[in-house]
Amino acid sequence: MSKLYYSIGEVADLLGENVSLIRFWSDYFSKFIKPERNAKGNRLYKAEDVETLRQVHLLVKSNGMTLAGAAARMASDRKSVEARVKAINYLKDIRQQLVEIRESL
Repeated sequence: MSKLYYSIGEVADLLGENVSLIRFWSDYFSKFIKPERNAKGNRLYKAEDVETLRQVHLLVKSNGMTLAGAAARMASDRKSVEARVKAINYLKDIRQQLVEIRESL
């Protein structure tokens, strides 16, 4: 992540979700996600906000947790959730590299 701020559309593309879902998660997890607003009132997410949304995505979409369960898990054991998201992203990067190697052979 190299940008200072990401628009809600960019965050939605990064996570593969709808803008409306990102907006909903942003409102629901307002304790953890605090986007800035520009002059027009559009949400601008920092890199840490995007990582938090990745954590929410993992808990809700991949693990099938409820929103309340995901919020409780993040409040109680955030470090393990962060570590798991980092590990998954690392494994995805490795897989992408392996696919590129396979295609070049």
